[in-house]
Amino acid sequence: MGHASTSAFRVLHAVRIKGFATAATLADITALDEAEVQQHLDACAQDGYVQFREARGLWQLTPDGRAAHATDLAVDVAGLDAATLAAPYARFLALNTEFKTLCGDWQLRNGEPNDHADSGYDAAVIDRLGDLHDRAHPIASDIATTIDRFGPYPDRLAAALGRVRHGESNMFTGVMCGSYHDVWMELHEDLILTQGIDRTAEGSF
Repeated sequence: MGHASTSAFRVLHAVRIKGFATAATLADITALDEAEVQQHLDACAQDGYVQFREARGLWQLTPDGRAAHATDLAVDVAGLDAATLAAPYARFLALNTEFKTLCGDWQLRNGEPNDHADSGYDAAVIDRLGDLHDRAHPIASDIATTIDRFGPYPDRLAAALGRVRHGESNMFTGVMCGSYHDVWMELHEDLILTQGIDRTAEGSF
């Protein structure tokens, strides 16, 4: 069993990763029951750590919540040997550039927005995504054996790929829909936060 995190921290951490999220999205990220997620959100709201944007149905951290998250993150990773993430993170970064190229190829074709009318073109890009996934999935799984809150990522990536393969074109690079790109970016942000990496200094986006 990997390094364990409390469910309360997992919810606060998921809000930090997403920036804005519904309770259902947070339940997907944390692999917790939505009712339990809502209980933690309500408790955080009482503490002034999160606020609910009713017009969009989204939760976000407050300034106090960001400070509380930083404190709680330090507690969560205390005793964790960050060096254990160095090797899998290097492997992840090696794929990150390739993934960004893939996303660009999915969104654009011959310099124009891809209207997805050319099924052969799309199929070739999806095949490349499948190949990348075959290399990324073991990395995410290795990380999950070290830190248990990373456990949902492998299955979430696989589920998103499955939906792309079944014709849901938005599940490749769509925003705030649980797309492969969404999950990939969440995993990247989680790795950066957990290791205390300065994303700008590292230059990885």
